[in-house]
Amino acid sequence: MTDSPTLTRDEARARARLITVHDYDVHVDVSGAADASAAAYPVTATIRFDCAEPGAETWLDWISASVESVELNGEALDPAVVASRSRVRLPDLAAQNTVTLRGTSLYSRSGEGLHRFVDPADGRTYLYTQYEPADARRVFPDFEQPDLKASFTFRLTGPADWVLASNGAEVGREDAGEGAVTVAFAPTRRLSTYITALVAGPYAVVEDRWDGHAATGAEPLPLRVMCRRALAEHLDADELFRITKAGLDFFHDLFGVPYEWGAYDQAFVPEYNLGAMENPGLVTFTEHYIHDTAPTRGQLEGRATTVLHEMAHMWFGDLVTMRWWDDLWLKESFADYMGTLAADEAAGFDESWTTFASRRKAWAYAQDAYPTTHPIVADIVDLEAARQNFDGITYAKGASVLKQLAAFVGRDAFMEAARVYFHRHAWGNAELDDFLAVLGEASGRDMSAWADAWLRTAGVPALAVEADGDGAPVLVHSGVDPRTGEPIRRPHVLRVGVFTPDADGALTRTAQVDADIAAGAERTTLPGLEVPDGPRLILPNDEDLTYAAVALDEASLDAVLTRPVADPLAQATVWAALWSMVREGTLPAARFVGAVEELSASVAGVAVYTQVVSQAAAAVELYATAAQRRALRAGLGEHLLSALRSLEAGGDRQRAAVRTLAVLARGDADLARRLETAVLEDAETGAPGLAVDAEIRWLVLQALAATGSADRARLDAALAEERTAKTVVAHRLAAQAIPDPAVKRAAWDAVLAGEDAEGQALSNDLLSATASGFAAGGHDLVDPFEPGFWGELEGLWSSRSNGLASRAISGLFPLHQDALPGDAAAQEAHPVLARAQAWLDEHTAAPGALRRLVVEQTDALRRSLRVQAAQPTP
Repeated sequence: MTDSPTLTRDEARARARLITVHDYDVHVDVSGAADASAAAYPVTATIRFDCAEPGAETWLDWISASVESVELNGEALDPAVVASRSRVRLPDLAAQNTVTLRGTSLYSRSGEGLHRFVDPADGRTYLYTQYEPADARRVFPDFEQPDLKASFTFRLTGPADWVLASNGAEVGREDAGEGAVTVAFAPTRRLSTYITALVAGPYAVVEDRWDGHAATGAEPLPLRVMCRRALAEHLDADELFRITKAGLDFFHDLFGVPYEWGAYDQAFVPEYNLGAMENPGLVTFTEHYIHDTAPTRGQLEGRATTVLHEMAHMWFGDLVTMRWWDDLWLKESFADYMGTLAADEAAGFDESWTTFASRRKAWAYAQDAYPTTHPIVADIVDLEAARQNFDGITYAKGASVLKQLAAFVGRDAFMEAARVYFHRHAWGNAELDDFLAVLGEASGRDMSAWADAWLRTAGVPALAVEADGDGAPVLVHSGVDPRTGEPIRRPHVLRVGVFTPDADGALTRTAQVDADIAAGAERTTLPGLEVPDGPRLILPNDEDLTYAAVALDEASLDAVLTRPVADPLAQATVWAALWSMVREGTLPAARFVGAVEELSASVAGVAVYTQVVSQAAAAVELYATAAQRRALRAGLGEHLLSALRSLEAGGDRQRAAVRTLAVLARGDADLARRLETAVLEDAETGAPGLAVDAEIRWLVLQALAATGSADRARLDAALAEERTAKTVVAHRLAAQAIPDPAVKRAAWDAVLAGEDAEGQALSNDLLSATASGFAAGGHDLVDPFEPGFWGELEGLWSSRSNGLASRAISGLFPLHQDALPGDAAAQEAHPVLARAQAWLDEHTAAPGALRRLVVEQTDALRRSLRVQAAQPTP
């Protein structure tokens, strides 16, 4: 048996052939969790499983603090012999086996395993688990792979006045002495280890009920939402229950398969690494979705989409689970698509697909441009690779491709395939071929060619409309798989729209034609499409039905840079195309920023408005030249200051504008002081109606601190006035942003060590805040640290969890650099890029996940320098 904290696909397949797991009985005792000195907690687990080859051996996964006893089929095994740092060997198996283990596991501060958080506002302790893809083994011994499903019976001991929750409903409660109780939960249906869950702490709880679904036989469900007590006054439970009930109704109507997990709890937890996790019966979310400051409609839409994304997982992922992480898309792509669909059709956010076209697809297009891009069906050789695959390809590109699939085969066939898939593979595991089989049955098509084209190739195709030799419009389809260098010619079902100015000058759709691009086709005629003279936009992928970069012809580009687009979805598609052009260096950053200043007021939805103004700020910081940057930052800042005065008082756009302005102002002392005046000193005229709450105050303070206009005493006084979990993190960022060499040294050392100057471990959020504060300095402050960064990488990776290591490396990576004189080729001599590439060249044997992180950051740096070099000379 190897002693590796990872697990390979080959090992998992071999173990799955050998054993069948029946059930777990797990007791976790967190009664001492409120004691800050307690680093570990007792765990006892009994597991029953069969072995297909009696006499063989296997192993359990357990990253524990200690293993105190192991009893296999009545025989005591010596933990010193069978237990290692991450595995427990089980030799000489019988046909039917029972193993009982006792030991201790470690509390987490990284968000991986059982995370412990102490609220700085009131000193209360909160616990929750987060396991995906393979961190249940940090809490209890298990067979940590998704295809070894079992029933789980959990018992959780904790303080009697705490909420104690798990996937199953509570079925018993016994006194455990000294103010503690042991709660027993009902056995679960068969599920994978990574979606088991525990929550414990003095959470505030609100209860409701869903009435069930007669057509599917789904029973009524108790509903609960919970959060920290310090946030209870901000918990808008009625809205959350409205979305939850609407989603349950919608998905039962759509899928025709009942939810059978017994309850539906939703816990909003602190210092969460993800947006949310689909643990059946006990979904966990980042508490950032509990809005203690004024949320925009875009934020509320984003939360609703996430709630419904996780709910879709109850079918896609929990009821039917991928066999191995190669097919992660079988749950994440589907949930991303279904969450947006349900937000649009059931939850009252009919702008959801517009936001998707702007935000989610921007993530996908950026991820697909990295050297590390991969097919939607990925080659995942081990758990380390799996951790890196929760990316824009698996989520957003996959969801985009499913939207195209629904257009390709028809929505009815697509949904019928889902229903058959659930019935056929309920409580089990499935692979790509299983879904393709039901899709072929429902649509009457052989889906293998479609799957090969869309799911097994990488890269972003491009669509453009050009005139042929006779002047007739044709749709040109191009693109290259960056992994293979081969052309990508995928089949598409889409629409091409023509937009001309209306009486108010806005570009309005005046014509539209359907286009069916055959697999392998490079040019597709567009019969019936007439291109008018004068200003006009020709928009490939009108209605955003497919996944492709949109290339605008010169006339269309001139039109959209000077005129608003009336249709919200077409508008979002256009802005996405413009941003892609900025990132490719074909649209000057200054021209894009100018268009944002001229046209952002006409953007239809606040989510897209937020995205567009944030992209303008990113264009200034990453893609403008050093010579341009100061003037562009000042000009965009002036525009946003004006927007604070002119936008709807107290409205969503005003709040979105001030958030972007505050981040932009970290690089301009004059802008930071003007922001302070407009927001904190003269809000009645500078930002009328703006709710100046803790979020806004700290955004301003961070800008002032980063530019030397707020000292540590002012920051400490502000924290003393309102000490909450969020203000502690905000203070940390601001304090480390102060432009003082000693402050930067302390921040750098803290990130590398993972602890502050007092020796206290930095949690995931505090680590990220420290790194962000460090990076807020100018070149003279942060550049001296860069040469030493490369020698720290392997030590950082090996000394802490992947999550904390990734935050540290991403936070310290020297991304913001100024291009050298010369073209793109000349940038390869940039000393920072050269050192980054040298590290990659010299560390080919470094862990794959670490290399991927550095490859992507290096590519982002190379892109930034290349695009800066491509900017036109004023």
